[in-house]
Amino acid sequence: MNSYSITALKKVFLIISFTAMIVPGYSQETPEYDKIVTSAGVVEMHFIGHGSLMFKVNGFVIYIDPVRSSGNYDFLPKADIILVTHEHGDHLDTALVANLKKQGTLLFCNQNSTLKIPWGLAMKAGDRQEINNIIIEAVPAYNIVNQSSPGHPYHPNGVGVGYVLTIGGKKIYIAGDTENTPEMKALRNIDVAFLPMNLPYTMTPAMVADAALAFKPKILYPYHFGETDTNEIIKLLKDSGITVRIRNLK
Repeated sequence: MNSYSITALKKVFLIISFTAMIVPGYSQETPEYDKIVTSAGVVEMHFIGHGSLMFKVNGFVIYIDPVRSSGNYDFLPKADIILVTHEHGDHLDTALVANLKKQGTLLFCNQNSTLKIPWGLAMKAGDRQEINNIIIEAVPAYNIVNQSSPGHPYHPNGVGVGYVLTIGGKKIYIAGDTENTPEMKALRNIDVAFLPMNLPYTMTPAMVADAALAFKPKILYPYHFGETDTNEIIKLLKDSGITVRIRNLK
């Protein structure tokens, strides 16, 4: 074989090898994520979709409202902790929860969710747990204005919960389905907040801005925002000192 043929074969081999290396990155549909630095290590915040999130710190995995229709879980790890805000189908997927469970997995949820997942541990507003040096606090999540019919809010007070996680000194607030309640606006020292922005079930951009300006999270992620124009919340919080990040969380 002449030197030209050997050179040509080397080029083909290099092309094939490079292609083989980059294909998995496109074939595995893993969600985008951001990182925050804490004293306990770097926390990865994965945006699966809608109300579904995954946090990971030092290999410890926390899911919030995992639902199969929100995104692809095929390449994601099993759960150490699962948090469920309430029992509605876009926040609680019993089959997926069973699939994410491993030996030692803990699930914390509102009381109604334990009717669907009996091994879940119920939390009500004001309850506190500490697992692996991560503090989990349940806070109220409910509607004040929006109702399915007179006297019937989409999310009644005392049923669902949101969560404040403290990881390495950083506080992350996941609001669940709620409006800008007095309890939300009374929160303090929140580093990252996930606030729902989707009518008729949760908040308008103006309601989200009202809450955010009250408790001043450093970073705000609108989530399960559906078809809401996210540019509105960016405009409303311009020059507020709050960093608004829009991610794939319809």
